[in-house]
Amino acid sequence: MRSLLPATVVAAISASMAPGAYGQSAEIEELRVAIEELRDDYEARIAELERRLAIAEQNASQASAIAQQATVPAASAGFSATNSAFNPAIGVIFQGTAWHHDVDPGDYFVPGFPFGGEAGLIPEGLALGETEINVSGNVDDKFTAWLTAPIVIEDGEAAIEVEEAWVETTALPAGVAARFGRFYSAIGYLNDKHLHSWDFADQPLPYQAFLGDQYLDDGVRLRWIAPTDLFVELGAEILNGSRYPAGGSDNSGFGSHALFVKMGGDIGYDNSWLAGFSWLDTAAIARPSGSEDDPLLFDGDSSLAIANFTWKWAPNGNWRQRNFVVQSEVFWRSEDGAYTLPGEPPRAWNNDQFGWYIQAVYQPVPRWRFGGRIDGLSSDDPGPLFDGTLLAIPGDDPLRYSLMADWSNTEFSRLRLQFMRDESGLESSNQWGLQYILSIGAHGAHAF
Repeated sequence: MRSLLPATVVAAISASMAPGAYGQSAEIEELRVAIEELRDDYEARIAELERRLAIAEQNASQASAIAQQATVPAASAGFSATNSAFNPAIGVIFQGTAWHHDVDPGDYFVPGFPFGGEAGLIPEGLALGETEINVSGNVDDKFTAWLTAPIVIEDGEAAIEVEEAWVETTALPAGVAARFGRFYSAIGYLNDKHLHSWDFADQPLPYQAFLGDQYLDDGVRLRWIAPTDLFVELGAEILNGSRYPAGGSDNSGFGSHALFVKMGGDIGYDNSWLAGFSWLDTAAIARPSGSEDDPLLFDGDSSLAIANFTWKWAPNGNWRQRNFVVQSEVFWRSEDGAYTLPGEPPRAWNNDQFGWYIQAVYQPVPRWRFGGRIDGLSSDDPGPLFDGTLLAIPGDDPLRYSLMADWSNTEFSRLRLQFMRDESGLESSNQWGLQYILSIGAHGAHAF
């Protein structure tokens, strides 16, 4: 198409020239220069239009991702446009690892921070991760629905679980949306992101220590998007409180409450940002952590505050070619209640704990990414009652250092190599491994 116009001009000029004109070298040269100038101008205009198109497409993609995260989930919103041939849209995500630990993972624990929920080390050796089945679609003009049903291996046998099952409104006025069912809480930055969209094979230490890897529960979420150029989202959740860091479904099954605010925007064509603050207040009844055979049981109130910030850079907004992402979160947890250790009476517990991580991921060329992460924890001294127990303050603050490199042939496949220097347990260790993530079927866009 680009050569059509110059070729037409050349043919027209050639046809109009008399045979004798070919001898007029000065005139011929003048026409040749004019044609070259026309061609250069034409090519420059096409290049500029292509550049503007790439920027417009990228800006539209980023705006769509933020809007989908805020009002209609990215997956379901995308399905209405790109997967309308089938309702519901179905996708499957395959995941697995090959992992090595320097120390016996069965003896691992972080002093002062007994893990609960799904937190823990990546399984050693060859392991099949969750095979995740996603089903989603628009119910009608008022609702959209989502189901995540992972197939997991438990004690050598396959089992199907219901991870997420929720319905969300799509037609409430004034930028308001309501979600109800089972879902990942929107607190923090990483909590509501599925494993296959993580930049590393595992969650940072604060997520494992304070949220049991990720906080998932049954409940209701209400959120509102401000009608402003700056992206501003306000939200609140009421949750059952049956899962870590809550437990026991206190307050007649209304045991957890969350508030969050998120804001973000673009700076020019190259940069975008997102910041947020979240508050989670939970009540726990016999919340287990530590060993599955002899767990520590916590009764009381647990509050968690999270501040997060993410910065993304891509030249001219074209993230497919090259990009750089920096993200960080800071955590503060306050608990007031009592811990019951195996075979012992309850001990009063009133303690503040802290956590943080910062990571950077760089894609210098298409398909290849390289990243680094540092994450850590710290705690106040819970007192002499807990000396010699899993809850005793550690001698040094737990820290980990992680490096990763991954290769994605397309957005549907990723292979990752990760190395970790772990200084969070009783003894330092090295971990390294391989991870694969592949998907088939419908695949919604990832949120910002």
